Amino acid sequence: MNVTYDFAGKTAIVTGGSRGIGRGVATLLARSGADVWIWDADPAPADGIRSQTVDVTKAQDISTALGEVVARTGRVDILVNNAGYLGPYLGFEAFDPAEWQRIVGVNVIGTFEVTHQVLPVMRKAGNGRIVNMGSLAGKEGLPNLAVYSAASAGIIAFTKALSREVCDTDIRVNCVAPGPIDTDLIRRLGNEVVSDMVGASPLKRLGAVEEVAALVLWLCSDASSFNTGAVFDMSGGRARY
Repeated sequence: MNVTYDFAGKTAIVTGGSRGIGRGVATLLARSGADVWIWDADPAPADGIRSQTVDVTKAQDISTALGEVVARTGRVDILVNNAGYLGPYLGFEAFDPAEWQRIVGVNVIGTFEVTHQVLPVMRKAGNGRIVNMGSLAGKEGLPNLAVYSAASAGIIAFTKALSREVCDTDIRVNCVAPGPIDTDLIRRLGNEVVSDMVGASPLKRLGAVEEVAALVLWLCSDASSFNTGAVFDMSGGRARY
């Protein structure tokens, strides 16, 4: 069954939208009529989607890009905070501190920086949808992904707290927490790690980018008007709570 949405007249920003889940979300939003802007440190052009070079950890990059979006469209209706960095699959004791700083910088600080600048635009309009991409790791705490797990848990807590701060408006803030999805990010962990992930899944497969994108679009739509501060699993049954 195909579910369709009409986002005509809506402006959407998708961070980390050049590939993987972000690309899938941006593509589906554009197909549904939204004016989509990808913010990525390494943007990749796509038909019907505008791309800007943005390092989400740099406030000036965000300010410049947002200024262009608002100047051209006058609004931001949807923000999908998808930019992320997984880091190496490695025990914490062997971790290079520079790596954990990058993980926290991109995943947590990047989400803070982008939201801090986009939220006032939404608040002025009195409505909007923010979807933060977390991870199963943030709920379960996965070995060899300790720092990424901690960063993802931070995104979950941030989502819950921020949603309560904006509940006097029609701004809704939710989180999607995927398990292993079939992207280059996961495949780069190696065949053995991927095989273990599939084996641990009750559905015995990786998730598809399109499945995650479909959930994100629902959260961005008017159909999800009563959901805020919630965390939605996309784990193939792996999540235990």
